[in-house]
Amino acid sequence: MLFMVVVTLYPFIYVLMSSLSDSRLLMSHTGALLWPQGFTFEAYKLVFLNPNIVRGYSNTLFVVTVGTILNLVLTSMGAYVLSRKGVPWTNKVMLLIVFTMFFSGGMIPSYLLVNNWLGLGNNLFALIIPGLISTWNLIILRTSFGSIPESLIESAKIDGAQDFHILFRVVIPLSMPVIAVMILFYGVQHWNAWFSAMLYLRDRNLFPLQLILREILIQNSTEYMTSQSSAGEVEAVGESIKYATIMVATLPILFIYPFMQKYFVKGVMIGSIKG
Repeated sequence: MLFMVVVTLYPFIYVLMSSLSDSRLLMSHTGALLWPQGFTFEAYKLVFLNPNIVRGYSNTLFVVTVGTILNLVLTSMGAYVLSRKGVPWTNKVMLLIVFTMFFSGGMIPSYLLVNNWLGLGNNLFALIIPGLISTWNLIILRTSFGSIPESLIESAKIDGAQDFHILFRVVIPLSMPVIAVMILFYGVQHWNAWFSAMLYLRDRNLFPLQLILREILIQNSTEYMTSQSSAGEVEAVGESIKYATIMVATLPILFIYPFMQKYFVKGVMIGSIKG
């Protein structure tokens, strides 16, 4: 277990130490890196001076916030209907829903649907609406809702509560561990998404953070941030900027895990026991 921890943690430590190192010392360093080579925040300063990073952050936060809220609302509504006894055709509907996990139209039909028929080309909602409900998350949430005693639902109905009131005031409050899991699943999915943005977005002002990160890492587009460096330092500074950009794009989502860990473990167990 200790070996697995070291193997898993060292790449993260290497990137963190590299991002805090002096670029010239970093380029000349060989071997393991367990502490910064000349401690400095210069790479982070250059990253945040890049307007693309700032815009990418704001676009990603919009997609994560709005997308996760819509994901939770619609997935909860669908799971509630499919988990209630007495609702006709639930098994047949679930069969059709599960079918989509194994078969899809493919990339070209999806592009035509989003860009032409829905008219969402070059729009941030193209990153949200096509994936509003995840089949796997719907199954987990349906399993959790199905474990709630039917007597509670019947008591709420006797008191005059309608289905929307039952869902949002009874079912969801009793299923908060699984809701926390859904927030984590959908939030991480939106935060890490880059392919759909590359497919549907053409305006650079709409690019999310992960697409900007991809350009910096793969296409080596650090010219704006290294414009003040001398010709001999451009490559070294560019490497430090890449590591700093990775940390900037990774740390926010990592900070969420410690606060949701106990809910995450409990929610996953609820979904697995009844599944």
